[in-house]
Amino acid sequence: MVLQRKNALFYRTMNGARVGDLFMSLIHTCDLTGVNAFDYLVELLRHPKELAANPPEWMPCTAIPWLDAAKADAPENQQKSL
Repeated sequence: MVLQRKNALFYRTMNGARVGDLFMSLIHTCDLTGVNAFDYLVELLRHPKELAANPPEWMPCTAIPWLDAAKADAPENQQKSL
């Protein structure tokens, strides 16, 4: 968090600073709730329509059930038939 404050001094625009702070807030919330931040952000990018329809359902604190389901459905977790 301290490094984020220092890095925020060098954003070019106020909008860039807001976006950086938003991502840092999501990542820190993931850390506090025990959610893998990378997997969480990837799932947000994969489901933009669902996210726009119901944002509270996609918060890191409520992400554990659907994030676990997404991991189970991931292609790398399924057996490959030869």
